[in-house]
Amino acid sequence: MRGSGGGAPGSGGGGLGEPPAGTRTRTLPYSVLVAALVIALAAAGIAGLAWGSVKIPPGDVLHILTGKADPSPYRTIVLDVRLPRVLLGAAVGAGLAVVGTTLQALVRNPLADPFLLGISSGASAAAVSVIVLGVGAGLATTVTIPAASFVGAFLALLLVYTLAREPGGGFTTSRLILAGVAVSYVLAALTSLILVVSARADHLKEVLYWTLGGLGSARWDSLALPLVVLALGTGLLLALARPLDLLLVGEEGATVLGLNTARFRAAVFALASLVTGVLVAQSGAIGFVGLMVPHAARMLVGAAHRALLPVAALMGAVFLVLADLAARTVAAPQDIPVGVLTALTGGPFFLWLLRRDRARQEEAA
Repeated sequence: MRGSGGGAPGSGGGGLGEPPAGTRTRTLPYSVLVAALVIALAAAGIAGLAWGSVKIPPGDVLHILTGKADPSPYRTIVLDVRLPRVLLGAAVGAGLAVVGTTLQALVRNPLADPFLLGISSGASAAAVSVIVLGVGAGLATTVTIPAASFVGAFLALLLVYTLAREPGGGFTTSRLILAGVAVSYVLAALTSLILVVSARADHLKEVLYWTLGGLGSARWDSLALPLVVLALGTGLLLALARPLDLLLVGEEGATVLGLNTARFRAAVFALASLVTGVLVAQSGAIGFVGLMVPHAARMLVGAAHRALLPVAALMGAVFLVLADLAARTVAAPQDIPVGVLTALTGGPFFLWLLRRDRARQEEAA
């Protein structure tokens, strides 16, 4: 499969265009689907606030949120501990899903994902470097770590893009994934080297946090930046929905239709790296959300990005809020890193995609 990830929109190729015949049956109008996802996100959020090592009745949660409850011992747990975590989970899930959807269109490959392409690893390595080396310690939580994560994410994506690109300008699934895995391993080795050189045992827990991914560090004072970047990034990508759709018809077709593909890819790569870097700076590297959710969203609404991006964002938010809820409750009171659970669900999904791709290549041959 050369860089296409499937056919053009409407071709029935089952890649980044329309899913194969019989797999996409929109039974609900788009507005109803969006409303249903908003309700699902609200329900997931209430569940995330109510359940955990301390169980709180959902009615009490609603009263606390609306300010109608009398002074309650649950108030601090709901407002200061769980609510920032739920909001961060929704933001990270939505952002990773949107970035994954965008990357799959940019490289025309259904296996593209911020984690598999090494972008999350680049952001994590840069964040760990800032923490361990103490660069800009006074601004670490607000400026230095997000800035370093963005730079690391962008450089990692640029390196993978360069390694995977063939002389003719196309991609193959194997080259893209191998480049992403290779870059991730190099960055993981770099992270380990920084940890060893630092010779401080107290950095181990922080490094594990960035490599496994988790939402336990969510605080009100750290939510503003990821929420703002997510809103602005998603808004910009929605404005670029038509050029993203043009890429689905192929490099030559998009150029004929007036798109400067090289310049457009560079700009959107930078935007995707910014969103990923800021999110990873708060959550660590959480894998496979940007791989699974876009495929599920396309099954519901097709490949047109103006409809696809909002649905992917909502589905990603619901998925990660529920995954984090499971991470907090499955082995309570122990808090499992949510990245472990997303890997357990995303790994088999990734293998299924590879198997499907191989079957298509054999059919084409």
